Amino acid sequence: MTDESGPIVRVEGVSKSFGDVVALDSVSLEFERGIVYGLLGPNGAGKTTLIRVLTTLLRPDSGRVEVAGVDVVADPTTARTRIGLAGQFAAVDDYLTGRENVEMVGRLYNLSKAEARSRTTDLLERINLSDAADRTVRTYSGGMRRRLDLAASLIGRPEVLFLDEPTTGVDPRSRIDVWQLIEDLVRDGTTVLLTTQYLDEADSLADRLGVIDHGRLISEGTPDELKDQLGGSVIRLSVSDGWRTATMEALGATEADSPQFDELQGRITIPAPLGVRSLQEAVRRLDAANIVPNDIALDKPTLDDVFLALTGRAPAADAPADAATPRRRLRIRR
Repeated sequence: MTDESGPIVRVEGVSKSFGDVVALDSVSLEFERGIVYGLLGPNGAGKTTLIRVLTTLLRPDSGRVEVAGVDVVADPTTARTRIGLAGQFAAVDDYLTGRENVEMVGRLYNLSKAEARSRTTDLLERINLSDAADRTVRTYSGGMRRRLDLAASLIGRPEVLFLDEPTTGVDPRSRIDVWQLIEDLVRDGTTVLLTTQYLDEADSLADRLGVIDHGRLISEGTPDELKDQLGGSVIRLSVSDGWRTATMEALGATEADSPQFDELQGRITIPAPLGVRSLQEAVRRLDAANIVPNDIALDKPTLDDVFLALTGRAPAADAPADAATPRRRLRIRR
């Protein structure tokens, strides 16, 4: 029987190495049921390794992991009955129809033929694939395949659903469909652990966030709590390439200023704890150094700023802020 009062996921001092490469270094985290927990980090930070440990696909070198009240190392068989997983690549059979793919997974969960068929019909409708349900998957687009993979991961009605970058490489419309499905699942009681390179996605969906880098959990909190760590507002500016080093030096007169360069946006970001006064001070420093920025503005911090400040790196180059994706705030209210 699952303990409803305790954390639904508990990770205690988990480490995992591959030869000389330390993928996870004494990671500890826990979170309650009925939320979206977002796990952020640069490529190679350890996110997927942690997902594989949590879902019984990889045995840790040390530490303890419980999911839905089950020790995943001591009792992986029971753990698998309580979880669902959609990995980075859609695990679907190209030569079966969408309906056959999902029903097959249902049968592997020991559902009867009738129950597997009924749940499949319901799930395909929820992810807007009913019209394509009887087509072979090789005719599906990338976004359709990702949604089908999600349906297959849900047919066992998992208590905890692990989504490893579920919207990477899908079209904007399918991305919004996946966001809506996640919102609906959590409203119905499913707990979701989500890894993503899209920081707007994390900001929209996650109730809590953990930031992992070099195999270590380096920060944790709500999206707003992480943003507040930067002291409120930030200054963003851009200069010609030849002036970047001089600008960083001019703005970094004190260690507390910590200017960072965002390679994706081509902009320098610096904390502005005093708001407009910080902006005025930055302008004075630039003027004293005879530097004229192309543009400069005072903004509220975003998760991009948090990510850059914590890891020293911008989000992955293959996951930019998607201007073509409609901006939505899908805050899950309970």
